[in-house]
Amino acid sequence: MRLAVAQIISSADTAANLELIRDYATQAKAAGAELVVFPEAAMRAFGHSLTEIAEPLDGPWADKVRTIANELDIAIVAGMFTPGKDGRVRNTLLVTAPGLDTSYDKVHLFDAFGFTESKTVDAGQRPVTFELNGTVFGLATCYDVRFPALFTANARAGAQVNIVCASWGAGEGKAEQWDLLVRARALDSTTFVVACGQGDPETIGAGPAGSAPTGIGHSAVISPLGSALVALGGKPELAVVDVDPAIVDDVRTKLPVLANARQF
Repeated sequence: MRLAVAQIISSADTAANLELIRDYATQAKAAGAELVVFPEAAMRAFGHSLTEIAEPLDGPWADKVRTIANELDIAIVAGMFTPGKDGRVRNTLLVTAPGLDTSYDKVHLFDAFGFTESKTVDAGQRPVTFELNGTVFGLATCYDVRFPALFTANARAGAQVNIVCASWGAGEGKAEQWDLLVRARALDSTTFVVACGQGDPETIGAGPAGSAPTGIGHSAVISPLGSALVALGGKPELAVVDVDPAIVDDVRTKLPVLANARQF
């Protein structure tokens, strides 16, 4: 399967962000990709009001993403915000393609490094997998990458590829942690990991939005044995890569960590 990773830098402008999605999805389709992955907060960058733009999954923004996917005949994964409880929002991944429509709400909220996502975001409750052209994918968002159980749960549900959409916060050692974590989650679950992060705003002359985690780039595609098939820098970029889901079965025969795991 040919996949594309769209390392964009979203802004406060939801309409402009839709045009970014259209542009990068068009490029991905032209390159032969069946699926294009956008980062967390593709709808609106962190550092701006989320409640004022949050909308249901059948709302106009999501429907426009569906229209792009249907017009191009490509699957799109993109981060958006949906209404949650008590005035909060859900940090949601929309998955859409002709004949496919699902979503995942971020389970682990980023109450770390001085940022309290739980003040404004309502946590999801369950893992989500989906199938596209015979390949099963699991979903995760940003801080989820620090929790191996989600990735192994997706793998046990059939996932051969785990997608991680992020807006990874900058800071000392954070890029090294991201690299370590996406590789480790591939090894934990013996899946490919497609890790798509927001690009670094400083690469386009825009500074970070205060303390908001606006992204550092470093999107990557990792093999089930932890090797980087794609490793990007900080600037906006589209990367296209071929992955063979059959490799997962071979790796799990050689390295049966899922089968060998014991519950304590």
